[in-house]
Amino acid sequence: MKRMCMVCLTAAAMLGAGCHGKNASSTETAGTSGRSESVPSADRSFVQDISQMNAAAIDLSRLAAEKAQSADVKHFAQMVVDEHTAVGEKLDGVATQTGIETRYELDSKDRSRHDTLAAKQGLDFDKDYIDAMLDGHDKFVDTLASRVDKTTVDKWKDQVGKEPDIDKAKADIKAGTVLPEKSDNDVTQRVNAWAADTYPAAYTHLLEAKTLKDTLKKRVTD
Repeated sequence: MKRMCMVCLTAAAMLGAGCHGKNASSTETAGTSGRSESVPSADRSFVQDISQMNAAAIDLSRLAAEKAQSADVKHFAQMVVDEHTAVGEKLDGVATQTGIETRYELDSKDRSRHDTLAAKQGLDFDKDYIDAMLDGHDKFVDTLASRVDKTTVDKWKDQVGKEPDIDKAKADIKAGTVLPEKSDNDVTQRVNAWAADTYPAAYTHLLEAKTLKDTLKKRVTD
């Protein structure tokens, strides 16, 4: 009788272990198929690329806020630091909500550009910094444009014009001015909404950099 009880207990224990193992396996499968894996690869690439561009703009602008000769360039540089830092914090929020990792490490090209710019002085520094901002913001704006509604962004750009009053343009920026490209995917829609909110200010940065480039060019010829 005792032997039969021992056999029954052993069988029950083995059955329990088997069930536990099966449940553990199911949990692991659910864990590996969670939100991070459901993120579209295009959204992951976009967030990582745009966050790295943002980091590069902040890095060079911090340098310019200290070294620039022109008061206008210094002011622009500090504005870029402040506004792109705020933009980055909002992107961090989206990234946390959607399970996407941001990328803030500068790549070799960004580090090389920083070192080259740091070696410059005076007007040469100001010109090269603004050239870097033009190049960087042009790519930044183009990347954002891939996520926004083309009709609303074109309408807004027509209203702003090619040579706007920058201060007025910034004052006129309102939430919902540029709409995100619609998507049925919740992650994509969150990312697109961030891009639409960011686009107007980024575009005005690009226009202001163009104005500063023209101003610096006149100083060379005067």
